[in-house]
Amino acid sequence: MARYDRAITVFSPDGHLFQVEYALEAVRKGNAAVGVRGTDAVVLGVEKKSTAKLQDSRSVRKIVNLDQHIALACAGLKADARVLINRARIECQSHRLTVEDPVTVEYITRYIAGLQQKYTQSGGVRPFGLSTLIIGFDPYTGAPSLYQTDPSGTFSAWKANATGRNSNSIREFLEKNYKETTEQETVKLAIRALLEVVESGGKNIEIAVMTREHGLRQLEEAEIDAIVAEIEAEKAAAEAAKKAPPKGT
Repeated sequence: MARYDRAITVFSPDGHLFQVEYALEAVRKGNAAVGVRGTDAVVLGVEKKSTAKLQDSRSVRKIVNLDQHIALACAGLKADARVLINRARIECQSHRLTVEDPVTVEYITRYIAGLQQKYTQSGGVRPFGLSTLIIGFDPYTGAPSLYQTDPSGTFSAWKANATGRNSNSIREFLEKNYKETTEQETVKLAIRALLEVVESGGKNIEIAVMTREHGLRQLEEAEIDAIVAEIEAEKAAAEAAKKAPPKGT
């Protein structure tokens, strides 16, 4: 194996590009991120690591705007993410200047995935060590969209998906509980999914909601705490109902 993981452009005999697989491992060790598409809103949620006591928490953002109608969250190496986000933002503005229309969510997803793929096929570079979740509204149809890209340059559309640490557990939860619903229920589902892997509750969760009318809005910590308390109350009520003796006994 050692001979085949020194250069990104060299395949191993069994068809692996080891540097790409190492980049995927960097994603699996990154913070958990989840995206959920509703009928009138799309929600992004990320696991937020606790900040140092003297650090300004507002300077550590893991959900960012690419354009007025498109946002991105990622799992993996944050320095790589900053480069990719800046390139994507420039492409969004360049498209507006050239075509005089905003980009579609699929267009910018293809652009980001193309950049990631380019860095798996060129000598002297390494793959981007991050996976992205991209949300937005189509500027022509108004339909909400959710896409994922990974370090290999693959992209696909989803109704709900997760990436990063324990993403398989979150994805299984979403598969069991996903329904295409309104904004409030979509936010609640995203938070419930993150609580499957985030131990310390709402203070380590960052949530952003995008609607067609108002664009991207970051939820305040108090709003997240209120929803977490509501979810915990529902769980407690469900457990109490299970333990209660059946009627008529």
